[in-house]
Amino acid sequence: MPGENLSRDEARERAALLSVDGYEVSLDVRSAIGDAQGDGPRTFRSVTTIRFRCSEPGASSFADLVAPSVTALSLNGRDLDPSEVFDGSRIALEDLAADNELVVDAQCAYSRTGEGLHRFVDPEDGEVYLYTQYEPADSRRVFAGFEQPDLKAPFRFEVRAPEEWTVWSNGAGEHADGVWRFAETKPISTYITCVVAGPYHYVTDSYERVFEDGTRLEIPLGAMCRKGLAPHFDADDVFLVTKQGLDFFHDHFDYPYPFGKYDQAFVPEYNLGAMENPGLVTFREEFVFRGKVTRASYEGRANVILHEMAHMWFGDLVTMEWWDDLWLKESFADFMGAFSLVGATRFTDGWITFANRRKAWAYRADQLPSTHPITADIRDLQDAKLNFDGITYAKGASVLKQLVAYVGQDAFLEGARRYFKRHAYGNTRLADLLSVLEETSGRDMAAWARSWLQTAGVNSLTPQVLLGAEGRVDELAVVQEAAESHPELRPHRVAVGLYRRTGEGSLERYARAEVDVDGPRTVVAELAGAEAPELVLVNDDDLTYCKTRFDETSLATLRDHLGALTDPLARALCWSALWNMTRDALLPARDFVGLVLRFAGRESDIGVLQMLHAWADSALTHYVAPDWRRAGGRLLGEGALRELRDAVPGSEQQLAWARFFAAVACDEAELRLLRGLLEGTEKVDGLDVDQELRWAFLGPLAAHGDADEGVLAAELARDDTASGKRHQVRCLAARPSAAVKAQAWAQVVESDALSNALVEATIAGFEQASQRELIAPYAEKYFAVIERVWAERSIQIGMDVVRGLFPSLRDSQDTLDATDAWLSAHEDAAPALRRLVLEARDDLARALRGQACDAASAAAGR
Repeated sequence: MPGENLSRDEARERAALLSVDGYEVSLDVRSAIGDAQGDGPRTFRSVTTIRFRCSEPGASSFADLVAPSVTALSLNGRDLDPSEVFDGSRIALEDLAADNELVVDAQCAYSRTGEGLHRFVDPEDGEVYLYTQYEPADSRRVFAGFEQPDLKAPFRFEVRAPEEWTVWSNGAGEHADGVWRFAETKPISTYITCVVAGPYHYVTDSYERVFEDGTRLEIPLGAMCRKGLAPHFDADDVFLVTKQGLDFFHDHFDYPYPFGKYDQAFVPEYNLGAMENPGLVTFREEFVFRGKVTRASYEGRANVILHEMAHMWFGDLVTMEWWDDLWLKESFADFMGAFSLVGATRFTDGWITFANRRKAWAYRADQLPSTHPITADIRDLQDAKLNFDGITYAKGASVLKQLVAYVGQDAFLEGARRYFKRHAYGNTRLADLLSVLEETSGRDMAAWARSWLQTAGVNSLTPQVLLGAEGRVDELAVVQEAAESHPELRPHRVAVGLYRRTGEGSLERYARAEVDVDGPRTVVAELAGAEAPELVLVNDDDLTYCKTRFDETSLATLRDHLGALTDPLARALCWSALWNMTRDALLPARDFVGLVLRFAGRESDIGVLQMLHAWADSALTHYVAPDWRRAGGRLLGEGALRELRDAVPGSEQQLAWARFFAAVACDEAELRLLRGLLEGTEKVDGLDVDQELRWAFLGPLAAHGDADEGVLAAELARDDTASGKRHQVRCLAARPSAAVKAQAWAQVVESDALSNALVEATIAGFEQASQRELIAPYAEKYFAVIERVWAERSIQIGMDVVRGLFPSLRDSQDTLDATDAWLSAHEDAAPALRRLVLEARDDLARALRGQACDAASAAAGR
């Protein structure tokens, strides 16, 4: 990996020297089918012609290419010796002319890690499927180029493929004489070019729009997946959301979709949720649902569709100059995904999901030692890869939501419109966006940007209530605090809500005030004189990005009446705040588990319910005192089974509780019920145990030794698909056997034979909370191998191994000390590797603090 890195300084120097007029890329992927080629990697031919200019004739530079070999090279008609100018990742370019043409004929390798041109063989029918994935810098694994976002250019692709295949790229394609040729693109960055090829199932539709001036826009729509998934592919719903999104963005952006067609490909073994390639968006195929899922899954898919669509403007049309300003595309797309979801689709409660799920991701990331400002300091490509995180996405989106409250929605959207028109097909920095927002809002954006975009950390807001003699509010203030490591106190536009119980017992808001919180203490004058509240909710309506705390009265009210809160957003915000308190060791973890057991059954929002299940499981695994784990697991199992039986038959709540019950089942009676549900000897009225639910039940059975290799082989025979294979691999690695763990470890750490998807599945099976002692010996092995793994494997696999195999379940001071010892002994290790280990260390230290809090509370009898 280090030899493939590119620094920001190198990119700036190259951008100052070069400008690119166009690419012609010819790929021959007929080698994708048939027998493997000898002992080396399976390869394909890639011929790239780049026309570019140099501002300083006679200067030197380089092009990027990661390939096993280069067959021929020429620069301005002069043949170059590949052995002299190509080092495996860069092509040295000497004595450049004012106008240049570089031709590179290379043998590039198909990928099994989801980076570059990924090759997948479907175990169900033997069919081969290809797709590309590049962000941030893997197009160089497919063709030679200048791999940085600010050297944009038009691209023209042609692809030779097996005759029975179809091929797609960013532009519209035509097939003749065995070659697929695609229309030239608009100027775009290398990392958003795309090729998808294979016998995909393909469905078409179209979108039409007539604008006020009478012009008509027609966009051909397409959606595809593997043939094996075709029976499950609900393309009509994908197209519905697509059309709703296109209408919404045309209404608000005043800039017609600029990239011709709009294909969406759901592809196998995908590392990301999706990727915004203009004209050809790629998604992970898990968004094609093989079984019954809840409304939250459809909402999540719709949000991703809209997120990627927003990128057509934020990111593709206008692109950040370097990865420092990654937020200029990802934060905006994340915000616009939720904004359009609520404004254009049936998922009108999208802001609840945002408050409960997306912001939880941001809060965790913003409290890690690797936290960074939204406008980050990205020194190189490895930094960039790791900064696709909760800060860049969810915190950035939260800050934009705050910005809309600060400048007003009309000014915000008018700023976006001017931004698109002013910088179309160009590259921008932070100042370019701030300037248009200053124009449209009349506000000085510099101070706002310094506080929100250029400093790290999350503030906590806590209400202080002073009551007068008559039981009314004498003074209500909001106290703002910051961590010592990141002391910035920011300006917040917040709503403060006062709640009390009604005669019917529901907990409802009776007073609300919006206020600008600035500094350590802000008085909310508008609420003076109000009747005494039972609950004060700071950041009601979720206008700002902060951790919400409670005064003692409010916390006591939530302990007894959380389920009585009638407003679903207020309820979601309270749950989120309580979870943050648990992670911060301010609320004993067993208390949080108790709240979930008491009130989660009343939760109407299915997305919030599923998040509560995940948090309760995490609390039991990481934050409760170790001596309470068994009792807590038993309580969760009993509670989940009770709610499963009480749920409305056939409802999505019933499905969610069934999955949670499987996740926490641990005693013999619970495992026996899972076996019975699989075998048909037990039944829960209305619960359809489809194939995906069968695998969910088999996971805990395998982990507890109740599903052996034969049982799992029989299940794979029943579901002999790519999805089934991933599930089987996970379950195999979950079995409670030292030999099984040794084999799983060797497959992931000592071999690169597994694809990215199977690496992920094996790691998921290896790490079982019920097997702490069994996997304890691997803590020492982990620290012995991670530097080698990072050096030898692709960055994606390196990240999976370093994150996934960190011994977090060996949650003791000894593990913390071992982590510190490794960090002290490896100060010169790759910064990105150290960041991953530091993040894992912080999670472990936080877990130990949570366990101490939980134990102390139990000892005190609270």
